[in-house]
Amino acid sequence: MFLLQLKLSFIHNPFVEIILRTLAVYIFMIVAIRIFGKKELAQLSVIDLVFILLISNAVQNAMVGPDTSLDGGLIAAGALFLANFTLKQILYRSKSINKLIQGESILLIYDGKPNMDNCKKAEITIEELEAAVREHGARDIQKVDLAVLEVDGNISVISNDYQTKSRVSHPRKHKFKGRLYKN
Repeated sequence: MFLLQLKLSFIHNPFVEIILRTLAVYIFMIVAIRIFGKKELAQLSVIDLVFILLISNAVQNAMVGPDTSLDGGLIAAGALFLANFTLKQILYRSKSINKLIQGESILLIYDGKPNMDNCKKAEITIEELEAAVREHGARDIQKVDLAVLEVDGNISVISNDYQTKSRVSHPRKHKFKGRLYKN
């Protein structure tokens, strides 16, 4: 009987309740972001920023409940740091869990040809893909050797245009001419 009362008092401890609420919100947010897609995290627009601010405000009360004390906030923040650290360790050690939570890279362009099936799967329009290509210094999609949507939501672009451009306009090239770099 004493053990049962001890167990129940442990659950009704306000600090334990904050930790459990915080972990529930953390897990919910990870699942929600995974379901709604990694593209959302690539570059924040004004709409995305407002969304994140509103979500953080909406879940604050769910994490700390009626406890608005400094202790409650610090316990919730500590629980988030610990949960995040633990999850990163699990992702580092387990490729299958990493793939499940973070997904895989998606090939968008290969040898100047967009992969429209993968673009559709990633919900990236041709206009967004063209913008990403230009941001990386290539003139158009046909000049891109490879473009990949990475697991973090960024688009990596490799092209001959960029390599040529960076070789020509390297800011320190003249300082090392003849010493480190051979032309």
